[in-house]
Amino acid sequence: MADRHVVVATTAGKTFTGTLLGINPDNMSLCLSDAKDDEGKVLNRVFLNGNVIAHILSVEKPFDLKALADRLEKVFPTMIRLYEDKGFIWVMDKVKVTEKGVVEGSGPAAERVEKVYASFIAESKGKI
Repeated sequence: MADRHVVVATTAGKTFTGTLLGINPDNMSLCLSDAKDDEGKVLNRVFLNGNVIAHILSVEKPFDLKALADRLEKVFPTMIRLYEDKGFIWVMDKVKVTEKGVVEGSGPAAERVEKVYASFIAESKGKI
């Protein structure tokens, strides 16, 4: 969940929202950046000891690879293979797309896939 937007609730009943920078696996202490407390006070960084953390919730939707495959299918009919369990889509057996964009392939097809991906991401962010 590193670099994800999270909500952390403490055993004292306080909540903090922010970007998770990291967790110490030994004691579950964590650091949030660009954080806000439950009163809306903006905090630069928050360090929380693991023994005061009640739970951590991710507030970002997981990446919808199937929806991206459906979008690509409209542009490249019958040329899309979705490998949802492996986290990627093959387009025309030459262009590999993940939640990070085009990771394999080049040329006009890859450029078109990247445009569809960018449009998909822009629309997804508008819905959150």
